[in-house]
Amino acid sequence: MQPVWHPSPNFGPRRDGLTPSLIVIHYTAMESAEAALERLCDPQAEVSAHYLIGMDGHLWQMVDEADRAWHAGAGSWCGVDDINSRSIGIELDNGGTHPFAEPQMAALERLLPGIMERWGILPEGIIGHSDMAPGRKHDPGPRFDWARLERGELAARRGYDEGPQDVTPHAFRALAHDAGFTAETDDETLLAAVRLRYRPWGKGPLVQADFIPLGHTALGT
Repeated sequence: MQPVWHPSPNFGPRRDGLTPSLIVIHYTAMESAEAALERLCDPQAEVSAHYLIGMDGHLWQMVDEADRAWHAGAGSWCGVDDINSRSIGIELDNGGTHPFAEPQMAALERLLPGIMERWGILPEGIIGHSDMAPGRKHDPGPRFDWARLERGELAARRGYDEGPQDVTPHAFRALAHDAGFTAETDDETLLAAVRLRYRPWGKGPLVQADFIPLGHTALGT
């Protein structure tokens, strides 16, 4: 799948010799893909991403994969920061409140394997913006089909084993940290971020079901 090249001026060199080890998925939260494309290429906006996928599956590339796009901002994943220097950013035309269109998801599934192969990125390295910036960001949101990517080995598989009997914020934080959620945040915000990724229907206080997707069975395979 060949993207349409639509260059953005908003990029720079990756810092400290870093190369991509992550792919960060976003939603645009704008009225159209064209509006998002305009903003991502506006020098005054000072934001960009490597790719943008429209609802109809149309694919644009704005920044060369070797360069550092400005899409992630402050945050952390697996104990490291400067996510922009460590990642490829993919924007999806979606407001976060409705399902992602089938042509769009199919285009994403075609795009990801090539990026992964070129940079040696594992499924565990495909994350949402909200994963690395809990509370500050909520994309790709509750309607994004992470399970679909998992089935295609395009995202880390979640755990399905029973959760621990010790249902405490401390135990949950330790398990979430092991899974990659290392950004500094309070217990409530961390729980919301993990739920957004794995069980967005979850409400109320911490329960055993919140632990299950983070199970070490999935992390060790």
